Amino acid sequence: MVSCAAAESPERDRERAGDRNSEPAGDPVGDPDEAERPEQEDEEPGRPGHSRSRDLLLLVGICLAALLLVNAFVARPFSVPSGSMEDTLHPGDRLIANQLAYAFGGHPERGDIVVFDGTGSFLRESAKPTGFWDDVRSLARDLGLAPAGDTLYVKRVIGVGGDRVTSTGPGAPITVNGVPVDETSYLSPGDDPSSVAFDVVVPTGELWVMGDHRSASRDSRDHLGEPGGGFVPEEKVIGRADWVVYPFSRWTGLDRPAAFAVTAGTGGHGDQG
Repeated sequence: MVSCAAAESPERDRERAGDRNSEPAGDPVGDPDEAERPEQEDEEPGRPGHSRSRDLLLLVGICLAALLLVNAFVARPFSVPSGSMEDTLHPGDRLIANQLAYAFGGHPERGDIVVFDGTGSFLRESAKPTGFWDDVRSLARDLGLAPAGDTLYVKRVIGVGGDRVTSTGPGAPITVNGVPVDETSYLSPGDDPSSVAFDVVVPTGELWVMGDHRSASRDSRDHLGEPGGGFVPEEKVIGRADWVVYPFSRWTGLDRPAAFAVTAGTGGHGDQG
């Protein structure tokens, strides 16, 4: 009996030792990365929110950059400053100037409404040299981030380079290359085509422009005796006014009037499209 007990003792001791080794002792020991997972999981909820915020800011930045580029090079908004273009345009109307209308070799055509910088034609060039802040303001105006200023005008093109434009005064129509133009579709009611007589030949690369409210418009006629002769260089044209977008009740497109169809084939670059 003693010998059997003694013989079995080592096996039982080994079993007991094996049982002790198989039982967990203290904290479980596993993959070291698993111990860090709770912290990582706690951080995970913040990451998607941070990523979404960053993506949103990036999207806003892209949209703003695209808007500035469109505003600077494609379509630019302007506010009509006076009643010189009534009843086609009213003071305070917001219009969009299409800056690509004359790109790639195009030219303003008779009947177009154009937005242009009158510096050097309707206004004298400033003798004061421009400084840093003047350049900044000019860039801001080009991008639509600042008011357009008082050097910009909105008028209708009556004559293009090479045209002879004439008027004999009150009661008489404007003639372009000897052809009378019926302007009743857009002239302000009660206005004569011109209350003053003139006879001009438009130089190549320049324009003769007039307001639709002829009795209240200071246009090419008012600058006949000045060095520029009242002509506006095409390079000063910012764009063609294509739409009135505000107030919404006046939302409309600004099409070229059919009245100028009678001048086709009479000369000037207007016949080249």
